[in-house]
Amino acid sequence: MSRNEAQTHGLNVPLLNGHAKKETEGDMTLTVLGCGTLGIAILSGILTSLYSVSISEPSPSSSGTATPSAQQEEVNLPSRVPSRFIACVTRDASAKRVKTALSFHLSSVTILQNENLKGVQQADVIVLGCKPKNLKDGILREPGMREALKGKLVISILAGTSIESLEENVYGTEASTDKDPSAESRCRFVRVMPNTASLIRSSMTVIADSTPPLSTSQSSLVTWILSRIGRVVNLPPYMMDAATALCGSGPAFFALMLEAMADGAVAMGLPRAEAQKMAAQTMKGTAEMVLNGQHPALLREQVCTPGGCTAGGLQVLEDGKVRASVATGVRTASVAASRLGRGEQGVNGPR
Repeated sequence: MSRNEAQTHGLNVPLLNGHAKKETEGDMTLTVLGCGTLGIAILSGILTSLYSVSISEPSPSSSGTATPSAQQEEVNLPSRVPSRFIACVTRDASAKRVKTALSFHLSSVTILQNENLKGVQQADVIVLGCKPKNLKDGILREPGMREALKGKLVISILAGTSIESLEENVYGTEASTDKDPSAESRCRFVRVMPNTASLIRSSMTVIADSTPPLSTSQSSLVTWILSRIGRVVNLPPYMMDAATALCGSGPAFFALMLEAMADGAVAMGLPRAEAQKMAAQTMKGTAEMVLNGQHPALLREQVCTPGGCTAGGLQVLEDGKVRASVATGVRTASVAASRLGRGEQGVNGPR
């Protein structure tokens, strides 16, 4: 889409250093290999960021740990950013789902069904979004895939799957994460963990530190892509399973707690729609206060007046071991993520 066409439709094309990006300068293709829920969320977040008129960036935390705003990141903006996108799927239902979810952006998105090799061959950057078991089934060992991946950047969002495992799947016994992949004409893997809030550009994405470090251009591109869909932090690789449990599984945990709070309010007479909206906004407001530097324990104490209703409610939650149950849930999900990454089945069986 040209800049004039974008303006006709009320859209903005990407800007590089304050100037309109020429199509030839930013001719980069991003392929999502295994475009499921998270892949759709990432594509939607990036496309919305690229072509929306009003872009609201997350507010920086007073602690200094939040993702910088777009203006602050401008200095590290990559010289090339994706302008074309490919979604690779296997089933008809998945293709229809992608088409429906990205209907407004289909001019920029190609959907390929059972053509993973073609999608990778046409890509400059690949987001590996399949399930971990598909890795074991050989999605990266398809004939011609090794050559297609040569020299390319592969961003993996596979839960519990280490860089070593990814390297072994492509290069077998020749894999070596100690050497610079670019020097050996291999692809370069980077492990990240976003979540489904990517769809509304509110993801909490964790990027695993790479060894050897990514080049400046690779690092800025990865950060740029992921900061289009929310906040970004960098952590050592050994912390990624815990990050997967907290950030990847976290939305489901918070949704359960939100639903439970709404249920309690409905039981006391509030209409369901209003109760759900109130619970969601209360959770969002609390989270924003924490992101702005407020410690959760101090926030809890500020609300909990002696002898008040909050104190009584908290006592019931503590008696019910809610804190311990939530913490154990995160720990269990972390272990399950690690086991899934090793290709194990039935990771949530009886303990």
